[in-house]
Amino acid sequence: MIERVGIKFEKDSNTYFFNANGIELKKGNMCIVESERCLDIGTVVQNVTAVNDENIKYSKVVRVATEEDIEIAEKNKKKESEAYMVCSKKIANRDMNMKLVAVRYMFDGTKIVFCFTAEGRIDFRDLVKDMAHHFKARIEMHQIGVRDEAKVFGGYSWCGRDLCCGSFLKEFNPVTIKMAKEQNLILTPSKISGICGRLMCCLGYEHKNYAAVRRCVPREGSRVKVGDSQGVITEINVVKEQVRVKLSDERIVWIPISDFTKGAACKCQS
Repeated sequence: MIERVGIKFEKDSNTYFFNANGIELKKGNMCIVESERCLDIGTVVQNVTAVNDENIKYSKVVRVATEEDIEIAEKNKKKESEAYMVCSKKIANRDMNMKLVAVRYMFDGTKIVFCFTAEGRIDFRDLVKDMAHHFKARIEMHQIGVRDEAKVFGGYSWCGRDLCCGSFLKEFNPVTIKMAKEQNLILTPSKISGICGRLMCCLGYEHKNYAAVRRCVPREGSRVKVGDSQGVITEINVVKEQVRVKLSDERIVWIPISDFTKGAACKCQS
């Protein structure tokens, strides 16, 4: 059995697991951990739990962060701003078609990670050499997408809540305009797009439910028989679980979707 703890790092919404290494930790604690050949500082977000993962090699927690460690972390934040300005100027001087998004200093200063967006592949080898010479540290350049950019910066969505990508989403699943259509949403780009400019991730949360219901009901425009009357389906409202039918005498009736699934009141006409 291994005692592991969940830790998050600044500018990263993902939770990473580390070997607690016998150290008493609880949510909210800041701690120093071993991370890819360097030391980093993070915050405990999941308490220590015993797991049977002996085949997985977890990096270890080194210690609970001291006041001195926290001061170093604060100084690193200032260095990140300086590194951002230096890198931005070098990108501009080289006329490179890329946009610098974020910079992150590892706790011990031996590695600096630069995140950027670009439409295509970028040859940044000369830039990395220049940056490594300037900062005397190992430089990593990570190309990310526009969704990842929103994840880094965070913010609020149309619903008034924190962006899903910046709070709990671990990966981005495909989202299509078909999902919006099947949910009867207004297809105005500004209404169904997030701050990243892409379709909102939440369009996919309930899509399976909408698709399942629609498979049980004839499509809009289908002719149906309601009792002794003929009609045409003009709308399917999955939220209200009702189908809007326009009868031949111009009357409008709403029929429960369950009537179609059970065949209780309606029959589709071929």
